[in-house]
Amino acid sequence: MLSGVCIGTNDITAATQFYDTVLATVGMRRVLTEPREVGYAGADGRISVFLIVPFNDQPATFGNGSQFMFYAPDAAAVRAFHATALECGGTDEGKPGPRSYHPDYYGAYVRDLDGNKLNVSVSLETNLDA
Repeated sequence: MLSGVCIGTNDITAATQFYDTVLATVGMRRVLTEPREVGYAGADGRISVFLIVPFNDQPATFGNGSQFMFYAPDAAAVRAFHATALECGGTDEGKPGPRSYHPDYYGAYVRDLDGNKLNVSVSLETNLDA
């Protein structure tokens, strides 16, 4: 079981502003603020996402084939996550909508300010508000 993920950043201030706004669209909020890391939690209050300035003081880089995936409560939140990320300086990697790889999937893809790929999705089988 994962206890969380770390997302590297080269600008903790800009990344914090980006994630404060974007993660709010799926019900997450900042619960930890330190000089070199920031933590976000969902409704249960458990920290699951950390933004970090790498402790080895080398530049943060994104991984080829890596992505950070978030659940959305409904299709409206998927659309809000995607739109908000773009408004906050992120880049589009796949507009909100169904995908051919799963019949009940509705999701979107963006890149954050450091180039990390983010995915947000909901299963339409249980959330039919698309």
